[in-house]
Order: sequence, then C-alpha cells, then structure tokens
Amino acid sequence: MPQPQGPELERVRARRDQLRNRYLLGAAERPTPPTRGIHHAAFICRDVEETIRFYQEFLGFPLVELVENRDYAGSSHFFFDLGNGNLLGFFDFPGHEHPPFDETLGGIQHLALSADEARFEELKRTLDEAGIAYLGPDRGVEDSLYIQDPNGLRVEFYRELPGVFLGRRLTGR
Repeated sequence: MPQPQGPELERVRARRDQLRNRYLLGAAERPTPPTRGIHHAAFICRDVEETIRFYQEFLGFPLVELVENRDYAGSSHFFFDLGNGNLLGFFDFPGHEHPPFDETLGGIQHLALSADEARFEELKRTLDEAGIAYLGPDRGVEDSLYIQDPNGLRVEFYRELPGVFLGRRLTGR
C-alpha cells in the first residue's frame, strides 16, 4: 500500500492535528465510558480444531466454552480466556467459503494483547523454536511481537499494561 508523501502527507498530518484539537479531551474532562469494557471480540475461523490448537496448545489461552452458534445452525461459537476477565471468541460457518484475510475498511488490522516481560520473552523463544515468522523487537518493532493465527488474523503481543500506550496511561483517572 503506497504511503502518502510530500504535500499529501502534510495534508494528512494537518487533518489529524485538526481532529486532535477538536475531539481529544483532557483526562479530567472525559466522561465515564458507558460500558464496562469489551466482553469478547469474535472472529471467524476456517477450522475450529486448528484454531483451538493454536490458541490453547501453542499460545496457552485456555478454551473455556464451545457451543453451537445461536444465530447459525451447525456453526460453533467458542471462547478463550485472555486473562483479566477478557474473552476471545471465534465462529465457524460450515458450508460457507471464506476469502483469505484482507486488510480492508470495516475489517481488523490486528488484535493487541498485553503481555508482561517474562511471558513476552517466553513467547519469543517459543516462536523461534517453532520456526514461526514474526515481526518483533529484533525485527523492526521495539515493544511488540506480531504473528498471524491460522486464519490470517494478526495478533500483537504488546509489552505495556492495558490502557497504556507509548508509556502513557490513556484510560482511568
């Protein structure tokens, strides 16, 4: 994807500054969010077992539920415990062909998961030992490891606490 350059880049940056000045409120001025947070994020998978093996057996997230999708007969809906009361959900849709993962409007660019230093280093060793490609701290990104799951979903393991970005707390008071 070509990146903006020259005058186009300057226009994009000026527009971001306008939006920041108009909409970004200081911490004391922000209203309390209307929800308790994300209950679960749900994604579509090609193969239920392959997805379970990747998330539970390889990455270590326990499978905590596997039921039929209440909205689509024959479809499975299953959840992994991500920690801190957060769930990661998947659906399969038997009989429906899915195109390969595509980064597009309305789609997901990546899912970022907070990992402490010890787990981050353990994951890096696991990926290296398994020969799984990743973009990470020694490959151009300082505080993250990016991998792709069997469905093409990009998953980032991020060495910051939830609600913190670039060392700055963005949530809470």
